[in-house]
Amino acid sequence: MNFLAHLHLASLANSSLLGNLMADFVRGNVQSQWPEAVVAGIAMHRRLDVLTDNLPEVREARELFRAETRRVAPITLDVVWDHFLALHWDKMHPQQSLPAFTAAAEHAIVPQLAGTPESFIELNAVMWRERWFEHYAEPARIARVLSGMAHRRPRLAALRDSAQDFIDNYAQLEPLFFRFYPRLMADARAQRL
Repeated sequence: MNFLAHLHLASLANSSLLGNLMADFVRGNVQSQWPEAVVAGIAMHRRLDVLTDNLPEVREARELFRAETRRVAPITLDVVWDHFLALHWDKMHPQQSLPAFTAAAEHAIVPQLAGTPESFIELNAVMWRERWFEHYAEPARIARVLSGMAHRRPRLAALRDSAQDFIDNYAQLEPLFFRFYPRLMADARAQRL
């Protein structure tokens, strides 16, 4: 799961949006560093990452990638799942539009940014201003996201090429998303994540 899915599932679970979004920017034991609700959000994000990576549908999706991009397939798929969530937002969260959800998440997170990691603050400055989540529904945007990630992390240069795997396997990836994501939503609502 990438940013949008983590926030969406956190909202369904009534978990800290800040903690769920910030989890990839903090390391180790965070118990003494953040309020209890934020720590619980970080923990939910971490559990969800492990759970998602081990889902049979996600393992099946990884096999669709070419040998030269399979190493970065888990990262690519995190972004791909956000694409399908944004594209089908009205089916997955009909009670609130994606722009309204994004605005509410921004309103909840931004006032809490003081004291968070600098790289996380920088991410927020760009993410909300450029309305990332609303553009995730565009396949071309996903290719740009992957290319940007590859540029920032040269050892993950294969991310740039993995966009082609996304495009080539689009018809197989979309039903895989629909096979597992509604289960995650139900688990979030039932506080099982």
